[in-house]
Amino acid sequence: MVRGGYAYITTTKKNTTLYVGSTSALKTRIYQHKYKEYPNSFTAHYNVDKHVYYEGFIIIEEAIAREQQIKSWKRAKKIALINKFNPTWKDLYDEIPDGE
Repeated sequence: MVRGGYAYITTTKKNTTLYVGSTSALKTRIYQHKYKEYPNSFTAHYNVDKHVYYEGFIIIEEAIAREQQIKSWKRAKKIALINKFNPTWKDLYDEIPDGE
């Protein structure tokens, strides 16, 4: 069975800290960030819970590879990626279909 995945970026309310991740269940993972289900995590500690970017992939390994690629970029390149996808930096959480 092939399992798809997503590479994503979350940030703080003031867009100061960026977090890049990957997951096979986007809605669930962003929910975990928003509601700090892992209180000792980086995202909980820095209040990184605004979902501003994502890309879908057919297999999870592609999402993981994309996550690693984006993580290697300088901040300016990550910001340019977000600006192209989501110019207003609005929180996209409510737009994620259930089950994603």
